[in-house]
Amino acid sequence: MSLDGERRLRAARLATFGYFALNGFLLGMWVVHIPVVEHRTGISHAVLGWLLLLLGGGAFLGMQAAGPLTDRLGPRAVVPCGAALCSAALILPGLATGAWTLGAALLVLGFGNGCLDVSMNAHAVQVERGCQRPVMSAFHATFSVGGVLAALLGARALGWGWSPVAALGATAGVGLATAVLAAPALLRPEPPHTDEGPAAAAGTRRRTPRRIWMLAALALVLMLSEGVAYDWSVLHLRDVLDAPASTAALAYGAFATAMTVGRLLADRVVARWGPVAVLRYGASTAALALTVVALSRSVPPALLGWTVCGAGLAGCVPQLFSAAGHADRTATGANVSRVAGLGYLGMLAGPAVIGQLTRFAPLNLTFFVPVACCLLAAGTAGILRAHGTGTDSGPL
Repeated sequence: MSLDGERRLRAARLATFGYFALNGFLLGMWVVHIPVVEHRTGISHAVLGWLLLLLGGGAFLGMQAAGPLTDRLGPRAVVPCGAALCSAALILPGLATGAWTLGAALLVLGFGNGCLDVSMNAHAVQVERGCQRPVMSAFHATFSVGGVLAALLGARALGWGWSPVAALGATAGVGLATAVLAAPALLRPEPPHTDEGPAAAAGTRRRTPRRIWMLAALALVLMLSEGVAYDWSVLHLRDVLDAPASTAALAYGAFATAMTVGRLLADRVVARWGPVAVLRYGASTAALALTVVALSRSVPPALLGWTVCGAGLAGCVPQLFSAAGHADRTATGANVSRVAGLGYLGMLAGPAVIGQLTRFAPLNLTFFVPVACCLLAAGTAGILRAHGTGTDSGPL
């Protein structure tokens, strides 16, 4: 690669980091302001729970729309548009005055988030292909860093007494500026390869391969497990182990921190051992950690379990995104949208499934559902061997 090409690739990688961090920052600012918006609109917790499903539904629709569009126009065109839409939509929940307007705002915000999510992951695959080494996990770690930054700045804005309109509006402005300023650094669409076949050359619609749906199913069960950890870890320490609220909050912090650190380190592990090993042993470790959590009778082993669970799951899902994106250069966006879409549904479904199961069993015993999900992922990790990035053939 020429020196100029290396500079362009380095700039594109930094821009991709920026978009991932922006996505996490935007969603984090919304999460921080949920209680204030709920109070301002006068809705109940139950109504808010239903409205949050619109956020997820909008994201799923955005992902399915952005996938083919990214393949047609290239990530360079779709990523900035998705970032701009997600940023501009962030102010809408702050302007909402009731359930109907908040529902519409969350639907639009979710759609923008879905568009940005798929398109930036498709561009991350293109960057990874240029780097010729694993970089996907680091991008996903940056998303988490953006969320942490949002929590800190959002708390500061609430402490200053900023209204939701002011705080979310300022964030939207930062997001729009980032979307525009980072756009020129994105890579241009890759030229079509002659070995993709006549259907690809003609741009005809092709059926999604079975392997992509298998990757999507793995994303669903793994992100279901992540969703359980994010939404139920604190309640587990508080309600099952009778920990004080301040101590219980450490469960979420331990899981999220381990997840972020693990993703920052996962690319080096993938480069050395391959994604099959990362998925197999990562999911197995998470299953063992969740078993420790479920059987714990005191706080220290439970906290250790949530920490190890985060570390185990950290590198798993990025490998699925990477494998889907590299499977077919002409359908990167569509394939990533399938994996991201089902994975997102799993993230939403996991907490709901656990909530329903608590009607029949203690909360800690319901954690054997994500244990089974992680074991399923570990047992089918070999799916990553086919059509990989060149780094999926570790020593196993």
